[in-house]
Amino acid sequence: MSRTLSREQMLALAEHVENAELQAQDITKVTNDYPDMTFEDAYDVQWEIRRRKEARGNKIVGMKMGLTSWAKMAQMGVETPIYGFLADYFSVPDGGVVNTKELIHPKIEAEIAFVTKAPLKGPGCHIGQVLAATDFVIPAVEIIDSRYENFKFDLVSVVADNASSTRFITGGQMADVADVDLKTLGVVVEKNGEVVDVGAGAAVLGHPASSVAMLANLLAERGEHIPAGTFIMTGGITAAIAVEPGDNITVRYHGLGTVSGRFI
Repeated sequence: MSRTLSREQMLALAEHVENAELQAQDITKVTNDYPDMTFEDAYDVQWEIRRRKEARGNKIVGMKMGLTSWAKMAQMGVETPIYGFLADYFSVPDGGVVNTKELIHPKIEAEIAFVTKAPLKGPGCHIGQVLAATDFVIPAVEIIDSRYENFKFDLVSVVADNASSTRFITGGQMADVADVDLKTLGVVVEKNGEVVDVGAGAAVLGHPASSVAMLANLLAERGEHIPAGTFIMTGGITAAIAVEPGDNITVRYHGLGTVSGRFI
C-alpha cells in the first residue's frame, strides 16, 4: 500500500468530509479531486476524522464492517469489504427516533453485532478465534448515509467517508454464540408493516464471524487490533433499504427478538 496525499491534503479532506456529515450537506466524491488516492490515503482520512471527534469529546463506541454481504456488494458494484468506526452520538435506543433532518439520504440494513471479551489481533485471525473471543451477539440495525451526491461514489471515497456510518439501533436479545446458528439465523425487515426484505446470517461473508476476523486482519495493516469489550457491527445481511420521514421499521431476528425505529 502507498500514499499519494500530503499531510496537509489529508487533513483538509478529513475536515471537508466530516463537515459534510455534521452539516448534512452532500459533496462530490473525493476522488474527483484526488483520482490517484489509495486505500491507505482513504483510511488516513477516516482515522483523522475519528481523531477529530475524540478531540471534541466524542467517544468511539464500536467498529463496523461494510459491504460484507453479497447483496450489498452487488448493489454497490464492489468486491472488497471495508471498515469504519461508530461514535457515541450514532447510537439510537431500540424503538427510538431518528431525525432525518440530520441526515442526507438514509438507508437501513439488518445486521448481527458481536461484543468481544478478549482482544483479537491479525494478521491471520480466523473464525475460530473470533468465536472463542466473543462475549455475546446482539441484533442491530444500521442507518447508513453516504455524504456523496446521489450515492455516487467509489470504494476509496466510501472509506474516507467512514464507510457511510451515521446511526445504529441495537435491541432484541443478546445470545451466546454457542446457542445460535449464525449462518442460518433469519431476519425479516418490515417497513410500515410490510415485509420489504429477508435474509440470513450466511449472507455476510458466509458467516458473520468471518467479518470480525476480516476486521482484525484489516486493522493489523495499520498496527491496530480489536480490544476486549469492542462492539462490532458485521455488515448488512440484506441490501440497503431507503427510509424517509414518517417511516417505521421493525427487523425480526429468528430467536433474538426485534429491533425497531421511527424516522421523523
